[in-house]
Amino acid sequence: MKRKTVLTLLLIVFILSFFITPVGYWSKKKLMQVFAPSPELIPQADRTKMQEYDWRLKDADWDYFNLRTSEGKPLFIHFWASWHLPSSSELDDIQRLYDEYKGKVDFYIITNEEREPVEEFLGKNKYTFPFTYRIVGEPAPVEILEPSGTYIIDSKGSIWVKSRDSKDWYNDKIKEILDAIGN
Repeated sequence: MKRKTVLTLLLIVFILSFFITPVGYWSKKKLMQVFAPSPELIPQADRTKMQEYDWRLKDADWDYFNLRTSEGKPLFIHFWASWHLPSSSELDDIQRLYDEYKGKVDFYIITNEEREPVEEFLGKNKYTFPFTYRIVGEPAPVEILEPSGTYIIDSKGSIWVKSRDSKDWYNDKIKEILDAIGN
């Protein structure tokens, strides 16, 4: 075989590895993390407020609870799905934020999936943040965003960040926001 043919075949095998092997999954996840932009802060004059906190959800034990338990506290709400690569690429950053801000900010990492795939995904990735199950059809005080949607809400209910795309959540800008709303 000619050298050019061998190089072409190696390139094809390398590209195919991104689609048919775990190497591709982890490579795409890492690329998304590297190139994810920081979320945009909503200007103060344009911020809307949550009017209520009445929202029934399920915790990791499948027990019902209400978001009212977080009224008067800063919130980080992230909608995700285990099958959605962009939203799962954000979870490493969210875990780091949770480790740093738990107790200062209430984290709600919300999915509408069944329990089994979520528990398997979270266990395999060793995430320790509290995950929450959304009850489909249950009225919510905020717009339900598609994965990977995220809100950052201060203790008075003002929405500081509303993101609809995959973002870099562990950076100085976000930590400044969480420090500001966590006091």
